[in-house]
Amino acid sequence: MKVLLLEDEKSIRDFVRINLRREGCEVIEAATGEEALEIAQAQSDIEIAILDVMLPGIDGFEVCGQLRKKYPRLGIIMLTAKSQELDKVMGLEFGADDYVSKPFSPAELLARVKALHRRLAPLPALVEDKNTIDIAPFTLLLDERKLTKKDQEIVLTPKEFAIIKLLAENANKAISRDEILTNVWGQFFVGDLKIVDVNIRRIRQKIEDDPAHPAFLETVWGYGYLWRKDAPDERN
Repeated sequence: MKVLLLEDEKSIRDFVRINLRREGCEVIEAATGEEALEIAQAQSDIEIAILDVMLPGIDGFEVCGQLRKKYPRLGIIMLTAKSQELDKVMGLEFGADDYVSKPFSPAELLARVKALHRRLAPLPALVEDKNTIDIAPFTLLLDERKLTKKDQEIVLTPKEFAIIKLLAENANKAISRDEILTNVWGQFFVGDLKIVDVNIRRIRQKIEDDPAHPAFLETVWGYGYLWRKDAPDERN
């Protein structure tokens, strides 16, 4: 999860950053509203924004409003003063999804970040139509024979695409190497089963954040492979 953290007080910023990173979040920091908007413009894959209300220059409400207009699926949490009920109401009116009152515990903030991330995530299921397979964060465009991850195309060979299609159509079900070989190369293919393993390794290099510890394309030892529909990286 990539998080934009907007907070002008360095001590609070450091405190929040440390706790978010402990949970595996990538944190991009900003001390002013202007800086936060520039970062959001440059990094379109930010999923959650945590915005302080009281800032020098552009305040958190204005930043919230601008981000909401441009990035409708961005999750936004406002940091408000505990005594200012109006801040909470205004934040929600400007488009915030949630708020946390200062002073706050790291556990509370992390719980709200995770809950918001779960609500924003698309359901990891086969949806839409026969020409598209959606398993978040991937989409297979069957007619175009393309794979995208968060709208970014991943270039695949025809065999790699066929393997992913087979596994995605059977998400969370273990598929044997023999079955993959038969479906992708044909029942009369004469060759070693290792060709499946070689292609799986190449696919992991393209789709996984850490190919050595795959979150999506799992090995079922002694049997074959499985596409993990509810990969843990997408929940954290």
